[in-house]
Amino acid sequence: MQQFIEIYGFLSVLLRGAISAAQSLGAGGVGFLLLVLPGLGAAGAPIAAGVRTIIFWSALALVAFVALDAAALSLMLIETLELDAASAMTADAVKADALALAPALLLAAASRTRARGALVLAAAALLAARLGTTHAVSRIESPPWLALAEFAHLTGAALWIGGIPYFLLALARCDDEARAIVGRRFSRVSMAGAALVLGGGLAMSGVYIGSLEAFYGLAYGVMVGAKGALLAGLLALGACNYVAVRRLGRAGTGLRLRRFAEAEIGLGLTAILAAASLSSLPPAVDQPLGRVSLAEIIERVTPQWPIRFESPDHSALSVAQPAPDAADVQAGETAVVAAAAVARNAEDIAWSEYNHHIAGLFVLAMGFLALVEHWRRAAPAARHWPLLMLGLAGFLFLRADEAVWPLGDLGLIESLRDPEIAQHRIFLLLVVAFGLFEWRVRTKKVAAPWAPLAFPLITGLGGALLLAHSHGIADVKQEFLIEITHTPLALVGVASAAARWLEIRLPGRAGRVAGLLWPLGFMLAGLMLVVYREA
Repeated sequence: MQQFIEIYGFLSVLLRGAISAAQSLGAGGVGFLLLVLPGLGAAGAPIAAGVRTIIFWSALALVAFVALDAAALSLMLIETLELDAASAMTADAVKADALALAPALLLAAASRTRARGALVLAAAALLAARLGTTHAVSRIESPPWLALAEFAHLTGAALWIGGIPYFLLALARCDDEARAIVGRRFSRVSMAGAALVLGGGLAMSGVYIGSLEAFYGLAYGVMVGAKGALLAGLLALGACNYVAVRRLGRAGTGLRLRRFAEAEIGLGLTAILAAASLSSLPPAVDQPLGRVSLAEIIERVTPQWPIRFESPDHSALSVAQPAPDAADVQAGETAVVAAAAVARNAEDIAWSEYNHHIAGLFVLAMGFLALVEHWRRAAPAARHWPLLMLGLAGFLFLRADEAVWPLGDLGLIESLRDPEIAQHRIFLLLVVAFGLFEWRVRTKKVAAPWAPLAFPLITGLGGALLLAHSHGIADVKQEFLIEITHTPLALVGVASAAARWLEIRLPGRAGRVAGLLWPLGFMLAGLMLVVYREA
């Protein structure tokens, strides 16, 4: 059970992200059905059937995610507050979480009928029910109009991000004339959705952040900044599609429209996960203490020379020091927690910085070789760059978690009870899968048409998970200063994934330009790691 408590924070962010994605997809389908498809008349009937099917399954997925989230929260309350099961399941937080069950079931049922009123009612009730889990309702001092701003924000995300999969569905099933109608109508709907997202987000940020110092000095503000960066990327792709819609009929325009929309889905899902991570943080305005000054941030992100390429000995690390006396370890505390409780020393910091710097050299080399691969003469040798992933994974397996086997005393399985270590292992598996698969693709050992897509999918997933990743450091300021360097890495990873997706899916000049951008993104990420500092 202690293992569950330790990993609950990360698990709850993933569950909230899944709930938000299913909620946006279900409500967005209703918006697409009622605002876009009527422009096609009777010709839109086959597409409407597909839209209703997706709404149905997204609503059922939402029911499953909400039930799982409520069960996990109840279990957490039972174990941490020692409540009985009945009290935990009727706690306000659990009831607010489970409030979406009824409208989600109503939405699933309504999607099987032609009752438009029931669909609108269910979608509106679903979005309203989720308000109970947001700061707009859960905070005591929030002004009432913030609930309206949050509702507008959720509605906008559903109409815009949630509507894109249906847009792709319609484009695939339309002729040229119908495609132009769908494109123009969805363009107007998505612009309205973007306006609601921006308006609601700005209103909430003004109240929840409150000052410039809180924006850059706390994790809440940084996550809002990351969400803003993702939103800027979405708006850029949306602008490309706005232009493409008005040029439909010209050669290649329809294809560009679909490919940009596909990339929008990836960025949109990452933004939804960032929003879920944001909802798990207290608003910045409620955190008067522990803020990091601008001078501290500048001092931390300013590179120091020479770069650290010399590692301290493992025996000098805090994890290699004598274990705390058994009497000092609280009942129920695991060895992992006890190890984490030991204060970090200067050698720990040097060890971590060395790890980041060497990893940065691997990533920098990968980006450089991927860029050189575009030069025909160098391509035969440069295309093997994915094998560097295996070297990176092996290096991180040995050194990323110094308390764990083979260098540390903790067993490999036992260490997975620590959520931070478990996240590191997941990232390592992604790196290995990423490297092996991409190497086989680039050397033509895998010829399946879908195979090249594994690269952007895994890269994008890694970037999105990095946004939800946290570090178990007792010092809040130090944890923030580490995370402020990881957030740009996550954003560069997601942007590189989108560029690689467009390179694969989009022929011609646009694809070639995207093919140059993502190696540059890798090189930028490598440089960030090379100058990474923890002190």
